[in-house]
Formats: sequence, structure tokens, C-alpha cells
Amino acid sequence: MPNGAEIIRDSINEFSRVQNWMLIVEDKNSTLYQSMYDRYTELKMTLISLGVNLAKFDKIEG
Repeated sequence: MPNGAEIIRDSINEFSRVQNWMLIVEDKNSTLYQSMYDRYTELKMTLISLGVNLAKFDKIEG
């Protein structure tokens, strides 16, 4: 079972990947973007609940 540090590390890695993908999608109204946004939101909520400060790391507005 992963410990807290591993969960945080893995979530940050995925959060970063999802953000980078979102930034290159041109159609922000597409189903693809909305799906990525849902995952972004889930990861953001997870990281915040684990006490990670995303203020300087979060590149997506909204």
C-alpha cells in the first residue's frame, strides 16, 4: 500500500501531465478537454486535501 509521500508524488506527476495536455488543447469546449478538466479537478482536490500548496504550480485558471 502506498504511503502519503508516494500518493502525493504520483498525484503531482499526473496533475502536471494533465495540465500540460490541457494547455495545448485549442477547443476548450471539446469533450476531450472537459474530460481532462474533470481529472484535473479531482487531482487538485486530492492534493489540496493532502496539504499540498498548488499556488505556484497550478497553470490552469478556473
